[in-house]
Amino acid sequence: MAYYDRYQKFRKDGVIDIVPFVRISENDTDLYIVYDKSRMRMDTLSYKYYGDPDYGWLILQANPQLPTMEYFISDGIRIRIPYPLSTAISRYEQAIDEYNAENN
Repeated sequence: MAYYDRYQKFRKDGVIDIVPFVRISENDTDLYIVYDKSRMRMDTLSYKYYGDPDYGWLILQANPQLPTMEYFISDGIRIRIPYPLSTAISRYEQAIDEYNAENN
């Protein structure tokens, strides 16, 4: 997948508005893992499941129960990997569109 600009819908006249937290809907194709702090980081999980290290933010977005900084994620916590990437991005965009429709 080509680079995805997650800020595109929030950029106005070269300035990025506040990017809200939106919930990515669950899907039967999503994967679940148990987090091991000694072996995992969001970029490595992104690379493993998406073939690209730049989607750690998407995994965090799908897991609102997690702290916003991966350093503070506890061992043994169950994490949802929205999968596959193409539908995860579509679900993210749909959530952003719904947010914008309700708040603009």
